[in-house]
Amino acid sequence: MMSLREVRKTRGHGGQRYSLVIARLDLAPGQQLGLIGPSGCGKSTLLDLLALVLSPDECQRFDLATDEGHVDVAGLWRARQQNRLARLRSRQVGYVLQTGGLLSYLDVRSNIGLPRKLLGMDDDGRVEQLAAQLEVSEQLDKRPHALSVGQRQRVSCARALAHNPALVLADEPTAALDPLNALRVMQLLLGRSRELGACCVIATHDEQLAREAGLQFLRITCVRDADGGVTATLAGQDS
Repeated sequence: MMSLREVRKTRGHGGQRYSLVIARLDLAPGQQLGLIGPSGCGKSTLLDLLALVLSPDECQRFDLATDEGHVDVAGLWRARQQNRLARLRSRQVGYVLQTGGLLSYLDVRSNIGLPRKLLGMDDDGRVEQLAAQLEVSEQLDKRPHALSVGQRQRVSCARALAHNPALVLADEPTAALDPLNALRVMQLLLGRSRELGACCVIATHDEQLAREAGLQFLRITCVRDADGGVTATLAGQDS
């Protein structure tokens, strides 16, 4: 569903430079991948590239397959087609941010349903179904501040899944949770993604948790270059 070749993103200069290099990455429907690497290695940068919110500096190929046909994402970035990219993001991608990213002025029901509302999708009971599956049904009328950290993360997962995206991304979704709740949230997110047939990529520094959740691994490795900057490289997939 998504194919990248020779993609590069650089930030800063000299000793403050950070470059992420993706020689090859192919994502397929139904895949469940753990993006593994230490803090600061570029996991969030890679997720932002996949989420179409960050433009690559160099790109040989960046393709996305949708129900409506093939999309040349690299070409859209070069042509600065921001509106088209925004439409693709809103329909194809569900993103669980590390901070949760819930809107404080909306209740849980409205937070979960927001992607569907923005897309003009009918109220078909999907919000309530996800709330039940992710164990937050009793919180639907509450605001985010009234929830525990684990409940907020489950609501964030529900929101990312509400519009049936083809690609589900999660940035350290369990970082603030204790081990038992972390595994539970991970399993719930993966289970619902599996039901959708979506590709799911979860960034985490917790390799043991990723193993327990049954994820295949994508690894990012870093080296210090002669100019003092850092080059991070996405390695091949392992299990």
